[in-house]
Amino acid sequence: MNRERLSFWLGTGAALLAGVLLRLWFVIHMGRVAGDGLFYGEIAKTWLQKGVYGVTHGGPTSGSFLVQPTLARLPGYPMFLAACFRLFGVENYRAVLYVQVAVDLVTCCLVSGLAGRLFGRRAWWAALWMAALCPFLANYTCTVLAETLVFATIALALYAFARWQDEVPGYNRWLWVVAAALTYSVLLRPEQGLLAAAVLPTMLVRSMTSTGGHERTWHSVLPVFAAAFCVALPLLVWTARNELVFHVFQPLSPRDASDPGEVALHGFGHWYGSWAIDFAATDEVCWPMDGDRIEYANLPPRAFAAATPAASQEMRQRTAALLDDYNATLILTPALDKRFAALGDELIHAHPVQYYFGLHLARMLDMALRPRTEMMPVADEWWRWREHREQSAFALSYATLNLAFFVLAFAGFYVWKRNGWMSVDKTGQRSYRELAWAMAASVFLRVTLLLFIDNSEPRYTLEFFPIFFVWIGVLFAGKFPNKP
Repeated sequence: MNRERLSFWLGTGAALLAGVLLRLWFVIHMGRVAGDGLFYGEIAKTWLQKGVYGVTHGGPTSGSFLVQPTLARLPGYPMFLAACFRLFGVENYRAVLYVQVAVDLVTCCLVSGLAGRLFGRRAWWAALWMAALCPFLANYTCTVLAETLVFATIALALYAFARWQDEVPGYNRWLWVVAAALTYSVLLRPEQGLLAAAVLPTMLVRSMTSTGGHERTWHSVLPVFAAAFCVALPLLVWTARNELVFHVFQPLSPRDASDPGEVALHGFGHWYGSWAIDFAATDEVCWPMDGDRIEYANLPPRAFAAATPAASQEMRQRTAALLDDYNATLILTPALDKRFAALGDELIHAHPVQYYFGLHLARMLDMALRPRTEMMPVADEWWRWREHREQSAFALSYATLNLAFFVLAFAGFYVWKRNGWMSVDKTGQRSYRELAWAMAASVFLRVTLLLFIDNSEPRYTLEFFPIFFVWIGVLFAGKFPNKP
């Protein structure tokens, strides 16, 4: 082994070791299983033990078990948990977290491999170290949620796209890798269909422009159609299962994550969406509903901003009384839900521009630029410096790092565009225009979707980061060849 190769492997090992240590620190000190994680785990356990994709109610104390099918979550992450439970023991969530650490390191390798393939060895090192030491992605390996696997499918789909086009576009092995990554990504989270919507059309464009003649072009697009069919097939099976079991047409999971027959009360969500912006509102008001107390003091002034000062004061009193009535039982009844809906209607009528435009944009900016400390013991209102100086300082450093990633990523994207989407290749000129379009389309489509959700959660913008690391790698590239 020559010195250059030895140096490469030693450097790669050092970066991955640093990544392992960072992730293990999160797992050991901040590992947790709660909320959605427990629900995913219950589905996986019921699937393994009862052969039913659902949840089990009751237990030894009640003397009976009731197995209830569900469609509230897609099967991708429960499938992963079921495999871990089979290998390491049912409800062995610690083993799940360790497996997620390994998966996240694979994501680091895929991201750096793509950056290196496009922009050379220096971009490889930059992307590898950024991905390995990024605390935002590492933090999610310590919780039982689908995010870590989603990052891996994004990185794998884009890396396989690049390898697919480097060979003769067609039925090569990388086509099926793209199809598998897109398929599993959609099964993990429903909005990951946007990744397929970004990747498959750009693959089709690449395939059509790489061949000449009508007949040859027709044959060149068939492989992409085959990949699209592979992505759609599991969803067709899932849709058929839901029709058979629940007698409803449900190709993905419902937006409110409920099963058919469950009472759906939307008045509270209507009121909440009429004023909520940041993650603090999600954590302190949205999530506690129907089971935990909601404190009136946690509501911002805009939750009472009626058309006039007198109306605002009257709304304050009604809101306080409504929360008192809810807190007395911690149950959202249909009557309470109607009162929340009425408050929401008044707020929207008083500030229609704020509701239909301003709040959506503000929530999107909060999800993108907020300090990514939602998984840490840091106050939601991190900006209140006088109340918790150390936490505020830490959150500010995280916000600065997050903003730096965004700025550097879009700077890298601009440099790549300016150089005609070319790779840094000493043996010849290769354009990755369609791959760049797929990356940009994925980011754009996700931003568009997030503009229309009410609960602000910063994790919804973490899917940008596998793409950002590649774009930042452009800034470390060598000299680009001349544009064609």
